[in-house]
Amino acid sequence: MEFSIKSGSPEKQRSACVVVGVFESRKLTLPAELLDKAAGGHISDIVRRGDMEGKSGTTLLLHSVPGTLCDRILLVGLGKEKEFREKEFASAVRSAVKVLNETGAFDATLFLTELPVRKHSITWRVRQTVIAALDATYKFDQFKSKKEEIRRPLRKLTISVERRNELAPAEEGLLQGQAIAEGVALTKTLGNLPPNICHPTYLAEQAKGMAATFKLDCEILEREDMEKLGMHSLLAVARGSHQPPKLIVLSYKGTKASEKPVVLVGKGVTFDTGGISLKPGAEMDEMKYDMCGAASVLGTMQAVARMALPINLTVIVPATENMPGGNATRPGDIVTSMSGQTIEILNTDAEGRLILCDALTYAERFDPDTLIDVATLTGACVVALGSVATGLFANKDSLARDLQDAGEEANDRAWHMPLWDDYQDLLKSPFADMANIGGRWGGAISAACFLSRFTKKFDWAHLDIAGTAWKSGADKGATGRPVPLLTHYLLQRAGKLN
Repeated sequence: MEFSIKSGSPEKQRSACVVVGVFESRKLTLPAELLDKAAGGHISDIVRRGDMEGKSGTTLLLHSVPGTLCDRILLVGLGKEKEFREKEFASAVRSAVKVLNETGAFDATLFLTELPVRKHSITWRVRQTVIAALDATYKFDQFKSKKEEIRRPLRKLTISVERRNELAPAEEGLLQGQAIAEGVALTKTLGNLPPNICHPTYLAEQAKGMAATFKLDCEILEREDMEKLGMHSLLAVARGSHQPPKLIVLSYKGTKASEKPVVLVGKGVTFDTGGISLKPGAEMDEMKYDMCGAASVLGTMQAVARMALPINLTVIVPATENMPGGNATRPGDIVTSMSGQTIEILNTDAEGRLILCDALTYAERFDPDTLIDVATLTGACVVALGSVATGLFANKDSLARDLQDAGEEANDRAWHMPLWDDYQDLLKSPFADMANIGGRWGGAISAACFLSRFTKKFDWAHLDIAGTAWKSGADKGATGRPVPLLTHYLLQRAGKLN
């Protein structure tokens, strides 16, 4: 989809469709009022009759409205004016674009970006509009022999700003929004790919391609390299699979070399059977999404590189399958991690922390300013937070606040969970330095406590995305989260968040 920025009055737009909003109680927004005045009250008459009540997510398409130059007018319900916030704004844009994509209008002019959203600039409104619009038109149908073709898809969206002095910050928001949306789309596509396609070698090839496109440094560590480094925890997970494990490292240098990087580590279990501790068969197909942490940090890297942010960023992806087999790790096995700490593996289905701990130790060589891991780590986090918020753990409250604020800014929320030493006792083992599980209760916290033992040297945060990385049911598919959260955090660090 092509985007452009424009300042102008809605009644003067020669467009296939002009999009304006209506609040509950049938209150027209200012652009809708201007159209209504030009139409001699035609729109307010329709609204007064009850065809559009302004409820959030509702739409009404009007044709050949008198006194206007556009072919169509799309009215979008905004909900209650006093409750119009970030979520409602994104929902309105998404609803509008979905309808536009089905109307036969090749182009449209969107006036929703003129709506005030509390504490948010025009840059924010444009950035979120682009992200929401491209998310609404995302499709994953490459494996369907007969694809559903949209007869006349929306090809161009013109985004309106109220004043000409807003054009420059709006253009900045447009470029940022496109980069973030493309990162989200990459994350969703990697997550949606079947596990016979998207395996560790495939992820490594994607990383190499990204490195070539954006001139990134790329290193792929093979099994032999990991053995030499003593990554026996990561390799323990890979033992049951015929697919060779990979440790993928991408580095982006956007500022002087003396600046310490942010390091993102993403869990890349491309299919998780549970290993010997085999998962139930129902919905096991969704375990292809167990690499969404890896997908999200790769999507974030692409967005950062496309925006050319003045920061240094390194991404590390430990990639493997977790399969049962004659050589697979058993419950009761003890392994030595790269850090030298020993781990009693009581459940082979708690494998994410086993691959992450070695990747987090490996991250030390980059001397990170901040270290963040992203993982579909625990079902316990889903029980605690559902699919609304990502679980956020950190060894520094200021880092947790920064990430939580970024999530609020991006409408990709996270919730700060406790990481108290009281929970560390759950990981006690009579035979090793620690067990890889902590029992039934507080499972998301004990998993974070496990990871904290490998990150004591740095400011570190852990994002548990088990509930937010994908949707189940009829709308099954990867969500692209938490790419918006991570990119907004990095925009803030780079001084580019307006």
